[in-house]
Amino acid sequence: MESLYTDTYFMQMAYKEAQKAFEFGEIPVGAVVVSNNKVIGKGYNLTEQLNDVTAHAEMQAITAATNYLGAKYLTDCTLYVTLEPCVMCGGALYWSKISKVVFGTKDEKQGAGRLGNLYHPKTEIVSGIMESECKQLLQVFFDRLRK
Repeated sequence: MESLYTDTYFMQMAYKEAQKAFEFGEIPVGAVVVSNNKVIGKGYNLTEQLNDVTAHAEMQAITAATNYLGAKYLTDCTLYVTLEPCVMCGGALYWSKISKVVFGTKDEKQGAGRLGNLYHPKTEIVSGIMESECKQLLQVFFDRLRK
């Protein structure tokens, strides 16, 4: 039997996290970690609020998920994130041994993909889920900053 939950379903949850970041004046990136069709970690960018350059959405979601599991590895888990992870987050995902990373839109300037595959060799990568919505939210945010 096919699961009722799709990559789009969980990306919508990550998008809601990105909207929270937007409301707080943070770069609007949101992330959720899913295990067995259950969200076990979520987060959004908190770099401005926490004055911490490492407080990316992915790092928040990874920390929440590992705390939930009581383990440092996220095998059999999927990360959904609205923007392609940066090099730092790509490294964290490598060490977490996450099974799958799904992102909305590419980050041409800072994305982990521009340096080759930084993820664990067993990690599946899927891109372009809700790409236009994720890209538009970022565009609106940066357009407002430039005014």
